[in-house]
Amino acid sequence: MSSTELNKTLEKLSSISYCAIQNKTFEFMSLAHHLNVEFLKDCYYNLARNKAVGIDKVSWQEYEVELENNLTTLVDKLKRKAFKPLPAKRVYIPKGNGEKRPLGISTIENKIVERGITRILQSIYEADFYEFSYGFRPNKNAHQALKVVGDRINFKPVNHIVEADIKGFFDNVDHDILLEFLKIRVKDTSLLFLINRFLKAGYVDNNLLVKSEKGTPQGSILSPMLANIFLHYVLDEWFDKTVKRYVRGYCEIIRYADDFICLVQFPNDANKILRALGNRFNKYKLQLHPDKTRVFSFGRLEKQSATNSNRKANTFDFLGFTHYCDKTRKGHFKVGRKTSSKKFRAKAKALNLWLKKIRNQILTKDWWKILYLKLQGHYEYYGISENYLSIYKFYKLAIKLAKKWMNRRSQKKKMSWSKMISYLLLYPLPKPSIRHNFYT
Repeated sequence: MSSTELNKTLEKLSSISYCAIQNKTFEFMSLAHHLNVEFLKDCYYNLARNKAVGIDKVSWQEYEVELENNLTTLVDKLKRKAFKPLPAKRVYIPKGNGEKRPLGISTIENKIVERGITRILQSIYEADFYEFSYGFRPNKNAHQALKVVGDRINFKPVNHIVEADIKGFFDNVDHDILLEFLKIRVKDTSLLFLINRFLKAGYVDNNLLVKSEKGTPQGSILSPMLANIFLHYVLDEWFDKTVKRYVRGYCEIIRYADDFICLVQFPNDANKILRALGNRFNKYKLQLHPDKTRVFSFGRLEKQSATNSNRKANTFDFLGFTHYCDKTRKGHFKVGRKTSSKKFRAKAKALNLWLKKIRNQILTKDWWKILYLKLQGHYEYYGISENYLSIYKFYKLAIKLAKKWMNRRSQKKKMSWSKMISYLLLYPLPKPSIRHNFYT
């Protein structure tokens, strides 16, 4: 095996993409054989190297020691249909509202094969996916979705929003329906067999094996692709080809993974879409969350309407930001954005708990570098147009929390604010800045 084989596989994936683009009904009969040693090696080197290990307790570095032998054995098992994905190790991460989100940590071989399957499916479905789908796709991201939401509300006749939340989407996707959707394009029974095995692999929670009868495992590499395929047929294609035909005015959908909103011109259309969404998801064994799904007025007429009705102007949260009615310097309407209070509280709580835990484990100079990177990461996501005050507030909070936990390390003399300011001059933390300007 050599890089020549990898090049051949990548060329074949390009051919698959070309066929998918040229013919929207083309059926792909032979795909699983692309999971060869050189391709899986490339998938392996594209994995993150310092992630938590799965139930096999094998790290990225340990697997590399016998990489060629490991991958040769893995490919042999795949060809014989003897490869059985190991169940994921379930952990729980805080959501910020007191609840916890379940997350599955896959084994290293699961990750390699999942990466390979994802790349094969991506070569087909990128030709099918709609422009308004932004989650977990190459050259697409949340900031693009946010900019489009703002632009559409600013410049199109948007007066109402349909805000919908799919109740426990990743935990409730029906396996049989998902496989039927896959069979529209994928006719390779070996690949479908392998995908089904991943869906049924289950997870280990507190040393108990739980079998999966439905859902796509959160945290797995393959899950976002399968979710996008499912929602492409259930939501995106239906909205574009059916819903738009039956509304009177402007309407558009913006989706990021399982989060989506509909921008609508007329109230009757908005209510009609909401009812249709409920029926559509029920048909595919999913439900809209009754407390998180609503229709409300929003747009250039909203502030005046709120004043006339003696109420506050409506706002909505999408992708971690609260959207509200604002004005330009010349007094014209525009959408304003700020970090949602829910997300801000969650980030503040997480930072506080991390500082409390880390302060006595390693030297200050070492965790200070990590804090630096954490702030950089916060600005990289939340540093968008109109949101400077929120990220500045987070910067000030980070300094306050750092001082608090530095003073609780021992019985040493407390650090005053003047000393903290001097320390920051010597070891500065990154200043908040707008990283994504939506108006250039």
